[in-house]
Amino acid sequence: MVEKKNPISIEQLETIARLSRLYIEPGHYTDMARQIGDIINYVDILNSVDTSSVEPLYSPCTHETPVRSDQARTTLGKAELFANAPRTDGDFFIVPKIV
Repeated sequence: MVEKKNPISIEQLETIARLSRLYIEPGHYTDMARQIGDIINYVDILNSVDTSSVEPLYSPCTHETPVRSDQARTTLGKAELFANAPRTDGDFFIVPKIV
């Protein structure tokens, strides 16, 4: 098996890390560059597959998604909504002040 040249250099990885504001420990640059290179090579393999006869897949769902009409309705009264609240004033939830 012929090994492909790594498509990303350590210098390019350092630049990407700096621009992305990611810290990579100095000893990990070689491994990280190799792993990213493996991913890029795999994507190249996927790009070489002929998909011209494959119909695009817009959704993995093969069934219709049921849609309900969008109507405002009241399902719970105020007392029921506030029943589990730790604190209310009768009209609003009372929460701690955060500044």
